[in-house]
Amino acid sequence: MDRMITYQIAKEDAGRKVEHFLKRRGYSSRNIAVIKRMPKSILVNGIHYYMRDILAEGDILKVCIKEETSSQKIPPLPVPLDIVYEDEDIIVLNKPAGMPIHPSMNNYTNSLANGLAWYYESQGRPFIFRCCNRLDRDTSGLTVVAKHLVSAGILSAMARRRLIRREYLTIAKGKVTPTEGTITAPLARKPGTIIERTVDFTYGEEAITHYRLIDYQNGHSLILLRLETGRTHQIRIHMKYLGFPLIGDYLYNPDTALITRQALHSHKLSFPHPVSGRELSFTAPLPEDMQSVLS
Repeated sequence: MDRMITYQIAKEDAGRKVEHFLKRRGYSSRNIAVIKRMPKSILVNGIHYYMRDILAEGDILKVCIKEETSSQKIPPLPVPLDIVYEDEDIIVLNKPAGMPIHPSMNNYTNSLANGLAWYYESQGRPFIFRCCNRLDRDTSGLTVVAKHLVSAGILSAMARRRLIRREYLTIAKGKVTPTEGTITAPLARKPGTIIERTVDFTYGEEAITHYRLIDYQNGHSLILLRLETGRTHQIRIHMKYLGFPLIGDYLYNPDTALITRQALHSHKLSFPHPVSGRELSFTAPLPEDMQSVLS
């Protein structure tokens, strides 16, 4: 994947080394180390510069990223993709329930990564799969994938700083009470299993979920949730802890009378663009299987 990122050096950045300027733009030390090894990766006013060279006001700095290999062990296959947004740095997709994010032993040919590998191969472009907010196989909705090492590094740093804001919709049986609040309950791996998680106030990691009841239909609650942290199975465990587990959740509440997967949908995704800094926000409507529970 080839990408040329252009910056014009402002007065406040004059006198900085190229490396220091890029770090201020969110480039990680690893990003810089990899870019250094790429041929003529740094151009200033059309002249090759090194990371230690000094910038002047008005300079035009171009970072030339060239990635020629593709992800190994991800066979390109024509898996249908619902692309919500795409530019030179990121691609945002609306993933259906039942589709894993990346291949695994039992799901080697039907993942989002397989579909993206096919999508870019058909354009004659290499692609390394770098998903920045992974969803469980049976969770539907929005996810963002970085298209090169710089956008991936910056998005990862944003996630650690909680700058990627995620909102989910879920359905629970009965009317959720209180109708809004914050669940603060640390999560840890459940003893005896490598998959399940549980609330653990002694050894668990911080986990915070804000929730609000937005509709009550057909004996079920539609709940909007906003995550502050992104622990494994956080929403599923927190709603169970509140006393209103997700319907259809085979691990924590195998109530499959109305839906055969956990009723959880990544509804809204907001974050600053990793290169331009422009604020982005995307929404994905409630999928049909969840809507049918409420109608």
